[in-house]
Amino acid sequence: MSDSTASLRRKISGAGDLQSVVRTMKALAASSIGQYEKSVIALADYYRTVEVGLGACFRQSKPAPLTVEGKVQPDASAIGAIVFGSDQGLVGQFNDVVADYAIKTLAALPGKPHVWAVGERVHARLADAGLPLMEVFAVPNSVKAITPLVGRIQIESEARRAKGHNARLYVFHNRQHSGALYEPVSQRLLPLDAQWQDGLSQVHWPTANVPEVMPDGTTTLRALIREYLFISLFRACAESLASENASRLAAMERADRNIDELLANLRRTFHRLRQGSIDEELFDVISGYEALSEPARFGPRQCFEAAQGRSVAFFEQLRRTEWSVKERLGGSRSVL
Repeated sequence: MSDSTASLRRKISGAGDLQSVVRTMKALAASSIGQYEKSVIALADYYRTVEVGLGACFRQSKPAPLTVEGKVQPDASAIGAIVFGSDQGLVGQFNDVVADYAIKTLAALPGKPHVWAVGERVHARLADAGLPLMEVFAVPNSVKAITPLVGRIQIESEARRAKGHNARLYVFHNRQHSGALYEPVSQRLLPLDAQWQDGLSQVHWPTANVPEVMPDGTTTLRALIREYLFISLFRACAESLASENASRLAAMERADRNIDELLANLRRTFHRLRQGSIDEELFDVISGYEALSEPARFGPRQCFEAAQGRSVAFFEQLRRTEWSVKERLGGSRSVL
């Protein structure tokens, strides 16, 4: 056999260590999915509240083009994109799927895109595709860390819009389906055009009371728009993190099964090799015992005839057995 028992022991030990790492990663992914899924569910109610408030503002006043404050109007051909990926590996095709979707979607839009990447892995994938990248952000490691990230993205986006860039803003991320399944999705955050305002103005007010916007429509509207953009980015990040951990959990489960199969094969090979070695040692001992028990049987003439009728390998094995037995018994008489 090509592998010795010592090398098989090393392989079994290494596979066991790798399985411990895989099971630790699987436990971490399983525990992380829950917090992100709960945050997405909680955001749904808040998102609905903001939509209802925006609808009340738009019904009270006629929809009008919404512009950001500043002297420079944004270039209509400029496109800003935010792509959520992962910093860590072991997530299967998670980053490739969302990166390919973003590349394909941006290529179909008129204008030159500028991309913010959330995650080193997706940043590298987008850079390989030749997209102009503005900045890379670290992926949050908890729900509490999402808020600072969204704040930084908003500051960067508003700074570029104030300089006349990024009239249109899109966000790309993976959204979880059932289990480990996910799909890439996109949302256009800006501009807040008349079509978007008309859609929100049709949102039904949940009670029979007529809403009143206070203190004035403009101030309240701008506050609700800021909340709308914040929630959209927060939800995209939370959905991406939930999908990432679901993908990592599925990948770790597959790796765990593969390692179990590998360990089973290695152990079978090890036991078979070890049993063969034991059988060979037992045969050597029995052959040596028989040689010492009946020395006349192995005289010079008989050994010559045995060498002619049997292989040289057996003759040499018999000689090694003799010396081994002599060392154990302390004898000096040769049987050959």
